[in-house]
Amino acid sequence: MADASKEKKKNFFARVGSKIGGFFKGIFSELKKVSWPSGKQVVNNTVSVLVFCLVVGAVIWIADFLFKTVIGLIFA
Repeated sequence: MADASKEKKKNFFARVGSKIGGFFKGIFSELKKVSWPSGKQVVNNTVSVLVFCLVVGAVIWIADFLFKTVIGLIFA
């Protein structure tokens, strides 16, 4: 009688499969809510990032050159 009152436990693979399926369903439902940028916005942001990287690289290069020159003058 105790066995009849217990709900039969699902197979291990069925439990894991349903959890994985639920995980991917959640991912796809969240991706539908994302507001994706337009192609023009992507290009604009990419150019902005590249220009910023070049500017920061130039500043670091100039600072390195100046520090190297000053240290060379001090220890020469």
